[in-house]
Amino acid sequence: MDKRYKGTWTAMENASRADFEAVLDFEKEYNAGLVDRLVEQLKLLDEEWTPYPINRYQHSLQSATRAYNDGADEETVVAALLHDVGDVVAPYNHGEVAAAILKPYVSEKTYWVVKHHCVFQGYYYNHHYGGDRNAREKYRDSPYFEDCRYFCHNYDQNAFDPDYASKPLEFFIPMMRRVFRQDPGHLELAERADDRVA
Repeated sequence: MDKRYKGTWTAMENASRADFEAVLDFEKEYNAGLVDRLVEQLKLLDEEWTPYPINRYQHSLQSATRAYNDGADEETVVAALLHDVGDVVAPYNHGEVAAAILKPYVSEKTYWVVKHHCVFQGYYYNHHYGGDRNAREKYRDSPYFEDCRYFCHNYDQNAFDPDYASKPLEFFIPMMRRVFRQDPGHLELAERADDRVA
């Protein structure tokens, strides 16, 4: 990529093919740093104080470790690691944000599980606030209902144990690099281009 190139257009409708090729080259290089940026985002959950028994960074590591120790595939382990990463910027819809980050790189099942994990987690606490702990039942017909129930029960709601031997973040980074490969091959070229220049 020629880093001296600078577009002169002020509206996309006036940009040339060469301009957009430069944009796509830039996006490809920028996207190669995605895992590093996600690692930094995850570290923002390492709060000094929290009412939880452990903070959300430690919870994320424990969640991923539980998935790994359970023999889950790498994309599930990485999903467990990142399922709450959206808390930093979207505390009221963090599951949707984390799922959107994962979507180009994971199966439909993993995307669905992360997107809906917040509703399924409500089974463990909604009743304490006068809410419906069975709100997850609205998704009973989904082919991924049981996967999400299992994920929440085994990797999320129980991942607050200060005595659990969680693996360090460095253990998971190679898995993240494999899951977040630079060019998601299952997306059509036009779809990738649309997403990059939108």
